[in-house]
Amino acid sequence: MNALGIGGSTIEIELNAIQPKAHLVQPILEEEFQIRIHKACELMKQQDIPVVYLHAGTNLFYFTGTKWNPSERMVGALLFSDGEVHYIAPQFEKGTILDFMVVKGPVHCWEEHENPYELCIEILRSKNITQGKIAMDEATPFFVIDGILKVIPATYGLINAKPVTAGCRMIKSPSEIAIMQAAMDITLEVQKAAARILRIGISAKEVIEFINEAHKRYGIPSGSYFCIVLFGVDSSFPHGVKAPKNLEENEMVLIDTGCVLHNYISDITRTYVYGEINEEQRKIWSLEKETQLSAFKAAQLGKPCAVIDNASRKTLEANGLGPDYKIPGLPHRTGHGIGLDIHEWPYIARHEDTILAPGMCFSNEPMICVPDKFGIRLEDHIYMTEEGPKWFTQPAHSIEDPFGISV
Repeated sequence: MNALGIGGSTIEIELNAIQPKAHLVQPILEEEFQIRIHKACELMKQQDIPVVYLHAGTNLFYFTGTKWNPSERMVGALLFSDGEVHYIAPQFEKGTILDFMVVKGPVHCWEEHENPYELCIEILRSKNITQGKIAMDEATPFFVIDGILKVIPATYGLINAKPVTAGCRMIKSPSEIAIMQAAMDITLEVQKAAARILRIGISAKEVIEFINEAHKRYGIPSGSYFCIVLFGVDSSFPHGVKAPKNLEENEMVLIDTGCVLHNYISDITRTYVYGEINEEQRKIWSLEKETQLSAFKAAQLGKPCAVIDNASRKTLEANGLGPDYKIPGLPHRTGHGIGLDIHEWPYIARHEDTILAPGMCFSNEPMICVPDKFGIRLEDHIYMTEEGPKWFTQPAHSIEDPFGISV
């Protein structure tokens, strides 16, 4: 007999039952971008940084609201410590930049035969910055760094902008947490529906397509941001295999998926058994849940992120798994920050000395891999409050009732 909530339905029934809900949460407003710029400027002044370069991508969007995907051309903005934002873009993109712009600022343009890196230096000089630190967005491609280094005078020096970018982005506002909560809630409902459509012989591709469509039905136009569906031995590979197998009786099922709502990402993994549960599956599943709870309890304000990863490994080692990254056991870090990027600061790893503070959001997913048999990953996310850690989504209940139907 299957665990509660596993199997027994169809794709058509589940899709038709979905009611949109993504529209119930508000996107980030322009005033919040201004607050972010103000905070960045305070950090810049504290560290004697006159300017930060923000490359096209999530850092540019976070501070300016300007949505632009990185490409082979230099597109970005210079954020000065006085709060001014100066954009840099190809001349032929100026109209589009102005259309996408939220935080207003001059747009400095270069023609295709001109050097955008020299333009960057000219903008600094126009602001009377002729020496000092230029903090570069840590996600800036090498070709941009290389281009600037070839034209930069010796009076300047390039440094990593991470203390400013991460210093702001790690601490989520109530508005950000509200969006992420809505996205997580949607993905958890999609997870429940995906469990109900399972049947012997269903392919990973069918489940992935269902999950994508289900996210759309909830009001996420882009569908799934990503989706991993693994059955049986395939589940022992954390991020999947080249050719996923179809579902067989009494196999482990691992589904890891998420969506993007107002540019913020959800990410939830559930693992359970389709069919009869054997003792080894039950033992490892229960240990996974225990390990996840150990990590949650270790997430205390004022402690370094490393203590969470250490707590996971201590629990596993006490039960004969590991040690360290050896398998059977946990082969990767316990978690990662989440927000505009699916993996961002803070990282929940043993080397991470970042101090846990209110507003930090990160995954708790201490996966257990059993080679040649199965893997179990239970992934939920935590946000830190003034009172300590809180779950975005309640963890899986039990292997017999993973979604807590009987609770």
